[in-house]
Amino acid sequence: MLLYIDGTVRNESRTRELADYLAGKISDNVEYLRLCEKNILPMDTQTLSMREKLCNKKDFENPYFVYAKQFVKADTIILAAPYWDLSFPSIVKAYLENICVVGLTFSYSSEGMPVGNCRAKKLYYVTTAGGKIINESYGYGYTADLAKGMFGIKEVQLIKAENLDIIGSDVNGIMLEAKKEIDKLF
Repeated sequence: MLLYIDGTVRNESRTRELADYLAGKISDNVEYLRLCEKNILPMDTQTLSMREKLCNKKDFENPYFVYAKQFVKADTIILAAPYWDLSFPSIVKAYLENICVVGLTFSYSSEGMPVGNCRAKKLYYVTTAGGKIINESYGYGYTADLAKGMFGIKEVQLIKAENLDIIGSDVNGIMLEAKKEIDKLF
């Protein structure tokens, strides 16, 4: 199963356009999660306390864990996240916080190192930017480190289109080139 996590906010999203194109190349069996349509909240004292109690009891059937369970079962993952303020929209961070669940998406070794429990072998990180992506480490890099270092996903692929809002840019041409790069993957 392909899990397609849509972290875009705009109805007309160029990031979603690229991610849709990629999803069409990967699989017909797509589970689609549009984060903006869900009530995914950042961690607070109450939520963190509740999650810790549930994890200690290994009560992973609780509805709180629906997204973590979905994530851990995916064979391949697409995360569509536009480049905002050197990173990604806050809903993506809230989602990632909520799926980092000890005993579910990862565990700890006896040495205290995270060991991934996720089935996926590959995560595609799809992003677009109005200008140049100044530093990939805050959005893509953070996600790649989390995927590899905590979730056990061996391969993370960046797919991007930049300079889309620069006056005089050939937006259609830039998007077409990004789609051609996707085509080269298959």
